[in-house]
Amino acid sequence: QVQLVESGGGSVQAGTSLRLSCTASGRTFRSSAVAWVRQAPGKEREFVAAINWSGGSTNYADSVKGRFTISRNNAKKTVSLQMNSLKPEDTAVYYCAAKSGDITATIQYDFWGRGTQVTVSS
Repeated sequence: QVQLVESGGGSVQAGTSLRLSCTASGRTFRSSAVAWVRQAPGKEREFVAAINWSGGSTNYADSVKGRFTISRNNAKKTVSLQMNSLKPEDTAVYYCAAKSGDITATIQYDFWGRGTQVTVSS
């Protein structure tokens, strides 16, 4: 079991940056793949980025590639999402999610946090 809590959301202007954090508890976190998934109002959940257990492998949605960076610190049991050059279309609730095994560029993860709101205004 992995418990996840997101933080760092907020309201920002387009073109600025925001850093989200996901703090985990549970013995299996260090061996888990972790992803960030977002859901905009009226839309389905959308994969954003993922990182494998060691941090040596990452995957990004095309819409955020080059602007967002995912990283993890297993000693602190945290996964971060650095979001630069934010756009209004990045507005969504951002969820942290985890699973055992390899990363996947989908929303097929087993454990989920409650989400943190990111609002980007133009």
